[in-house]
Amino acid sequence: MEGSGKTAVVTGGNDGLGREMVLALARRGWDVAFNYLAGEDRADSLVTEVKAIGRRVLAHRSDVGVKVEVDAFYTALDAWGGTPDVLVNNAGVQTWSPLLDLAEDDWDRVIRTNLKGSFLHTQTAARRMVAAGKGGAIVNLGSGCNLLAFPNLVDYTASKGGIEQLTKVAALELGPHGIRVNCVAPGAIETDRTRAEVDDYAGRWSPLTPLRRVGTVQDVAAAVVWLAGPESAFVSGQTLLVDGGVFSQAVWPAY
Repeated sequence: MEGSGKTAVVTGGNDGLGREMVLALARRGWDVAFNYLAGEDRADSLVTEVKAIGRRVLAHRSDVGVKVEVDAFYTALDAWGGTPDVLVNNAGVQTWSPLLDLAEDDWDRVIRTNLKGSFLHTQTAARRMVAAGKGGAIVNLGSGCNLLAFPNLVDYTASKGGIEQLTKVAALELGPHGIRVNCVAPGAIETDRTRAEVDDYAGRWSPLTPLRRVGTVQDVAAAVVWLAGPESAFVSGQTLLVDGGVFSQAVWPAY
């Protein structure tokens, strides 16, 4: 398998998209280290699942947006005996608020987690990849907000737009070291979080999506695994939309 003997790092790994990414990478042969901020019981159960697949796994509680905690995560990774071959910057938070009402603390929390967290992990993991001299792959999680201005999501949209540009600059600077950097931008994906946002999430978004269904966590994880693996060896600096075609429409339907 392509990940055999290699280590993948996934931020925000114990829930939702992150959890499926951890499992998908483990199934393809990667040992996986993931961080989480809350939900120790879910982290413990994920550790059990990965071990059942037959891969090594490290779970570490840390905040992706705080440098001292990021450093502690990678110190634990070093002690565990893992050098990151793949990094997936998945951790993210979201607030819903009109621009004129958005609290400064919410802006800071979203930017710190989504954008600063991706920067800190990219920088720290890439330094280890460069030192190891084996190249690597970094996959950042973007959003349809990379492309369109969504009302009541100004902080989230700003963070995801920043992640797309972080992806491009990192690809330029890290490419000479054999490190590929790409972004996966999901469309309407059904998770516990999105189901809680509106009544009948699938019923609302399926008619707006050309494939006439919402996406699953497995759809997103499959794209991440592909960008992490050797099949995408000449792909870097790109954003891959996993959206069922929804953002390809010239006229955006009412939502």
